[in-house]
Amino acid sequence: MTVPPAPGEGRPARDPGLQPERTSLAWRRTVLSLLVLDLLVFRAWLLAIEGRGAHGPGIVAVLGVCAAAAVLATAALATCARVRARELRHGTTAPPAVVMRVATASFALLGLATIAVVVLGR
Repeated sequence: MTVPPAPGEGRPARDPGLQPERTSLAWRRTVLSLLVLDLLVFRAWLLAIEGRGAHGPGIVAVLGVCAAAAVLATAALATCARVRARELRHGTTAPPAVVMRVATASFALLGLATIAVVVLGR
């Protein structure tokens, strides 16, 4: 039985194959779904501004902050997606830690904003 060579010992560190394309498409689908979520958050905020429901000015302001947070988080995630796609095209094996930290923090921020909209938008 022969032992396959370790990455970097006579062969490329990774097989590029279709994995970069699949990963890029997955990031694009994620960003698209987050844009839909942003639209729903903005809709709740605009309905509160119009006065539909029993929302006071404080709730409208909080919903506005949630809408701004949703846009910021989606923009950060879209940037992470572009960075990761570029890295995959150039053969980087693993994403830098900062990209994954920003993506995780953005998902958490967007999740909190969405939960706040659901709770306050009743």
